Amino acid sequence: MATAKAHTNIALVKYWGKKDQDLIIPQTDSLSMTLDEFYTTTRVVFDPALTAEQITVNDQPVTGKGAERITKFLDIVRQMSGRQDFARVDSHNHVPTAAGLASSASAFAALAGAASRASGLQLSRRDLSRLARRGSGSATRSIYGGLVEWHRGHDDATSYAEPIMEKLDFGLEMLAIMINTGRKKISSRHGMQSSVITSPYYASWKEVVANDMETMKAAIQAKDIPAIGHIAEENALRMHALTLSADPGYTYFNNETLTAIQAVRQLRDQGINCYFTMDAGPNVKVIYDRRDRERIVDGLAQTFAPERLVVSPAGPGIEIWDENNRLIIGGQLNFDY
Repeated sequence: MATAKAHTNIALVKYWGKKDQDLIIPQTDSLSMTLDEFYTTTRVVFDPALTAEQITVNDQPVTGKGAERITKFLDIVRQMSGRQDFARVDSHNHVPTAAGLASSASAFAALAGAASRASGLQLSRRDLSRLARRGSGSATRSIYGGLVEWHRGHDDATSYAEPIMEKLDFGLEMLAIMINTGRKKISSRHGMQSSVITSPYYASWKEVVANDMETMKAAIQAKDIPAIGHIAEENALRMHALTLSADPGYTYFNNETLTAIQAVRQLRDQGINCYFTMDAGPNVKVIYDRRDRERIVDGLAQTFAPERLVVSPAGPGIEIWDENNRLIIGGQLNFDY
């Protein structure tokens, strides 16, 4: 038995499209910030007495495609470890599922940590990152805290994430505007593939990401929050342009998404440095310096109820506990990357 806790991450430079659907090798590199506020805790027990997988999320049984996706991932762990037992998986999401808030990132990172350790594997965080990627691409980044880069690579061994700055020593922070926490109609997987195959602008997108990765890493090194925010905002808009230019075109925005974008721009017009980004969902995340937090929250509260504004500093990397509830990965321990 083992338990793991992993946090969601929000990409500042987006990954949108896979080069290998099975291994989940992306078309481009990406860069994200792990969030403290949203996370998943998962316990896994491999039990020789079980005759089938037993999977619950938030105390509700998981069946159908959701269960098949988890079982497929556990099959990878079983193949790696040589263990053949079925597993009991008990997961609790402290983030809305499939709402564009990176729930799959924290979910599969936590599952990778708990399942690998419960099966007897002792993986480095780099190898955990590679394993988590097989469940959800963005989960590869949730193994680490702070600011994280995912190297796209060209095969299973070379596609992994690593931290750029795990403990932020400057004021970068995010706020999520909770527009709609329901399940989105178009999954990220389907949306990505549609954009890759049908958008006439996809080749240009890969050039955009290559440039944005360079400028974003320079902005982080300079601790330049306005530059970080500007690059992230433009990158997000260009990613969403791929959804509009697909055939058939689609969007994750709704009316309130556009209202939130306008509210952020109005604050910026008032001299407050804040910027927006969005993943595959209607919810908007605001990037800013924590010194401006109160003014931003007060400004957004003119349009959105305070309970819909969730502030989150940068979060930590994965934590894993053994069957005796001893912390074996995480906290202040040193890591083999």
